[in-house]
Amino acid sequence: MISEEQFQKEIDLIIANAIREDVGDGDHSSLSCIPETASGKAKLLVKDDGIIAGIDFVKQVFAYVDPRIEVEVLIEDGSLVKYGDIAFYVTGSSQSILKSERLVLNAMQRMSAIATKTKSYVDLLEGTNTKILDTRKTTPGLRALEKWAVKIGGGENHRFALYDMIMLKDNHIDFAGGITKAIDKTKSYLKETGRDLKIIVEARSLEEIEEILKSDGVYRILIDNFNYEDTKKAVTLIGNKCLTESSGGINEKTVRNYAECGVDYISSGALTHSVYNMDLSLKAV
Repeated sequence: MISEEQFQKEIDLIIANAIREDVGDGDHSSLSCIPETASGKAKLLVKDDGIIAGIDFVKQVFAYVDPRIEVEVLIEDGSLVKYGDIAFYVTGSSQSILKSERLVLNAMQRMSAIATKTKSYVDLLEGTNTKILDTRKTTPGLRALEKWAVKIGGGENHRFALYDMIMLKDNHIDFAGGITKAIDKTKSYLKETGRDLKIIVEARSLEEIEEILKSDGVYRILIDNFNYEDTKKAVTLIGNKCLTESSGGINEKTVRNYAECGVDYISSGALTHSVYNMDLSLKAV
């Protein structure tokens, strides 16, 4: 996994790029009709039910746009909210508040939707030892925000990107000439380059799991698109030799059943790619 410092750099890049994209050479709507010296106050109004996420992020957004802006937080990230709640008040330059508004809303609406969906999966897994993972199926350029939202919702982050963990999937295995060759080449590569990266290997059948288990150094086996019966067999085969992860079309109706097969993790791209934004508004007070 990436370090906190690396993660913060990703957040800083998102903020800088989003403001560049949205503001360009100036917010001329505000510059044309609102005096530079005008001060104002606004509230973040919740118009939906779910888990709020993005509060800490938008504090960074306001600080980037105008360090003099003050944010009074009423509801913290990860809290359950309902229609009519006020998450925070923001006070400062009216121009600065308006310049920040769209990024604040876009980020919080999406992050809250992801946190809400993640929390629903976490609740479905209650009482099991299985944890829900996100994937790399994220919005380009916004991965750090979306993975942050998964954590706020109670889920766990999978690898952040291609560089912080090795995952040998079907195409890697086929291009490398088979499972054992792919694992051996990977271990040699890590030794030669001095990298300390965990290795996950995808299995498409029980026979492939048996082959994976003949190699040392595998951190987790990805049990991909297995039915319940074969997943249970896979978990028994693997035992304590490495961690287990189920994936492949798992949804709210099936996630509990897979957890009850005994896997350590379930990964779901739906946490980040199949959500509907939470309805939020930033309103002048």
